[in-house]
Amino acid sequence: MTITSPSVNDATRRLTARHADHPLRGIALIVASTVFLACSDTMAKYLGKTLPPIEIGWIRFLVFLLIMLPVMLTSSASPLRSARPKLQVLRALALVGSSVLFITGLQYLPIAEASATSFVAPLFVTALSIVLLGEAIGIRRWAATAVGLIGVLIVIRPGSAAFNAAAIFPILSALSWAVTLILTRMISGADRAVVTMTFSALVGLIALSAMVPFVWVTPSWHDILIGVLVGLASTMGQWIVVLAYRYADASVLAPFTYSQLVWVTFLGFGMFGEIPDVWTFVGAAVIIASGIYTAHRERLRRKQPPVPAEPYPSP
Repeated sequence: MTITSPSVNDATRRLTARHADHPLRGIALIVASTVFLACSDTMAKYLGKTLPPIEIGWIRFLVFLLIMLPVMLTSSASPLRSARPKLQVLRALALVGSSVLFITGLQYLPIAEASATSFVAPLFVTALSIVLLGEAIGIRRWAATAVGLIGVLIVIRPGSAAFNAAAIFPILSALSWAVTLILTRMISGADRAVVTMTFSALVGLIALSAMVPFVWVTPSWHDILIGVLVGLASTMGQWIVVLAYRYADASVLAPFTYSQLVWVTFLGFGMFGEIPDVWTFVGAAVIIASGIYTAHRERLRRKQPPVPAEPYPSP
C-alpha cells in the first residue's frame, strides 16, 4: 500500500491551482520563447561553420552568466540558495547536454529537420513522468507517444537514401530537454526563477569550461559577435520558458512550443536556402498531433478531482 502524505497532496493542489491562474500569459510567453530560441539555433548553425559545438555552447553559457551577474548581485536573497540544489545541478547539466547535442546535429542537418525531430521531447516527457514524477500513464497517452515516434521515423527515414545518422543528435537533445522540462516542473514551486537561471548559467559554464580546451578554435571577431548574439537570444528564450511555467501547466503550454517550426523554417530558408521536403512536414505534423493529443489527455487528467490521501497505518 502506498503511503501518501496529506500535506504533500495539499501543496501539490495549491501549486497546480497557482500555475493555472494565468494560462494565456503562459501561452504568450512560451510562443515568445520559441522566437528567441529559433533565432539562437539559426545563428548557432551559422557559427557551426567555423567553431566546434562545445565551443559554441561555451560562448553561449559565458554570455548567459554575464547577463545573469547583475541580477545575481542585486538579488535580495542569495541566488545560489536553493531548496533543491541537486535538482538544480541536474537541470543545468541536462540543459548543457540538450544545447550541445542540438548544435552538433545542426552541423549536419537542415535546421527545420533537426527542429522537427527534436519535437519528440514532449513524448519523452510522458515517459519520464512515470519515473521522475510518479505519474500514471494511460493507454491513450502511450498510443499517442507511439504515434509521435512514428512521426520521427517519417522525418528521418532510416534505411532510405535520405537518412542521415546525425539525426540521432536532435533525438538525444530532445531527451535531455525533456529531462530539463521535468526538472523545471519539480523545481518551479520551490525556487525562484533567478535561482534556476543562476544555477543553469554557472553549472553550465563550469561543465563546458572543463571540455572546451580539448576542442578550442580561436574565434574571429565576427565569430565572437555571432556567439554573443546566440547567447543573448538563448538566455532570453530560457528565461521566458522558466517564467511561462509559473503561469500555466506543461499540458497547456506543450502545443504552442511547436510554433518554433514556423520560425526555423523561415529562418532556414532566409539564411541557408534550406527548403524542407514534404516528408519533413508530414512527420512534423504527426509529431505535433501526437503531442497536442498528449497535452489534451494531460489536461483531462488534471481536471479530475484529487484522490484522497490514504491515512497512515496504525503502528
